[in-house]
Amino acid sequence: MSTSIDTSAHLSLPDVPTQLFVGGRWRDAASGETFTVEDPGNGDDLARVPDAGVEDATAALDAAVAAQAGWAATAPRERGEILRRAFETVTERIDELAAVMTLEMGKSLAESRAEISYAAEFFRWYSEEAVRISGRWSTAPAGGSRLLTMKQPVGPCLFVTPWNFPLAMGTRKIGPAIAAGCTMVVKPASATPLSMLALAGILAEAGLPDGVLNVVTTRSSGEVSGTLLADPRLRKVSFTGSTEVGRRIVEQSAQNLLRVSMELGGNAPFLVLEDADLDRAVEGAMLAKMRNVGEACTAANRFHVHRSVADEFATRLAERFDALTLGHGTAEGTDVGPLVDDATREKVEELVGDAVERGAEAVVGGERVDGPGYFYRPTVLTGVPDGARILREEVFGPVAPISVFDDEDEAVRAANDTELGLTAYLFTQDLDRAIRVSERLETGMVGLNAGIVSNPAAPFGGIKASGFGREGGAEGIEEYLETKYVALAVPER
Repeated sequence: MSTSIDTSAHLSLPDVPTQLFVGGRWRDAASGETFTVEDPGNGDDLARVPDAGVEDATAALDAAVAAQAGWAATAPRERGEILRRAFETVTERIDELAAVMTLEMGKSLAESRAEISYAAEFFRWYSEEAVRISGRWSTAPAGGSRLLTMKQPVGPCLFVTPWNFPLAMGTRKIGPAIAAGCTMVVKPASATPLSMLALAGILAEAGLPDGVLNVVTTRSSGEVSGTLLADPRLRKVSFTGSTEVGRRIVEQSAQNLLRVSMELGGNAPFLVLEDADLDRAVEGAMLAKMRNVGEACTAANRFHVHRSVADEFATRLAERFDALTLGHGTAEGTDVGPLVDDATREKVEELVGDAVERGAEAVVGGERVDGPGYFYRPTVLTGVPDGARILREEVFGPVAPISVFDDEDEAVRAANDTELGLTAYLFTQDLDRAIRVSERLETGMVGLNAGIVSNPAAPFGGIKASGFGREGGAEGIEEYLETKYVALAVPER
């Protein structure tokens, strides 16, 4: 691994909006207050954006409510065409948007481009789903009446999005909401608001009517979200973030019985059975662990490897980790950018330190990098004991803790020994075992001989304390639709 780290930004911030987007207009916060967006690669200030308060949040919901009836009545084809135009514009501006994302979040430009392509696909997918919303017609079993069901938009929504995928976590909520005919207020993470503001501008260019999408930036997330959740005009909330915050939002949402979608924490097990193709397993591990510097709810959090192949797997993975180059995300040749902030890096250090104190060995990495920016060396830990916190707590960083097992039942027990259940990864060449173990894993998604599970055409989501509801696929638009039943009396002839 390179010992010198380039922490200087090699691109300047593109021209992006730095105001609230409310009712189709760019405006400052009512208080006039702002806060700074920081470059985590070197600590430099990038921009200042409005620090919205309760008055701004209420104005954003006012705009969404005012636009709801007209937007719901808009032809599905028109809604789909707006999404299609937005998809094309996002794709055309991938380099500009990648620069924004890398500067505010830290990931390499290559990873930012990959996220933007993924984010844009939600707009393309739901541009096609908008015209496929349908109900059904049937005759009552006893005759004499007809049963008509129709799908209608839920209504105004609140979206709270995280910092780790600042565009994709927005488009996979915004896309189906637009397709279904819902209006929305989006509150992006305070660490990464610029990508969402840039997206709001693109949707306005694509012809999205005023008030359908409103974006509110704030450091007072609890206060702003709480105000909106308490407003009886809001009909749905979708949140991506930690389980702890998700629980609070669910509690708040109960007062008005809101429709709720929660995509919460992950503690993904990565199982390598004794018959696995180790080349594929190591490649899958690189994708599942190092995507987004490990700052992903789907990241492989703990590696359970059969004892017979554990040493070889650890050696190969350590070699791959050691060859990675750290640096500012905009620097050419950077594989691994900084973590998003110092608190995140401190949590990584804490979990690695606990594992080492309990007997684990850092065969590569295991240390922070001093200087500007929040860098931590990619780390492989072996001999991680059962009691180590890193096997139970989500580590949002480039650390792969490896423990061993001796049989399939032990592997499944270890994988399921968590309150979380978002993603699991399974590597085996035996089809019978692949199906059997996949069925036994207590997660909403399984990567079978694959290090990436996310796909706009597939339902994304977890079980247990990882949340409920699905984003993406045909299932994703159902989160934004209500079913209405109409009973039609048909007189006998």
